[in-house]
Amino acid sequence: MWYVYIIECSDGCLYTGITNDIGKRVEKHNHGQGCKFTKYRVPVVLKYKELCCSKSAALKREAEIKSWKREKKLELILGNN
Repeated sequence: MWYVYIIECSDGCLYTGITNDIGKRVEKHNHGQGCKFTKYRVPVVLKYKELCCSKSAALKREAEIKSWKREKKLELILGNN
């Protein structure tokens, strides 16, 4: 199973990604190995995760969420979507 996730970085920025292992991925982000965007914005905190049925579905959902403005992402995190 694949997940779409949103993490909040130490500077308040939100990052959206996909993974098949949430715990391992957040740990990588916190060790500066997750991606360039989060490398210098540690620590990060998992704010949202959504289960998808396939990697393809997760990639599509990730693209959709990444196209949103911050306010809409925060609504998703708070469950007001």
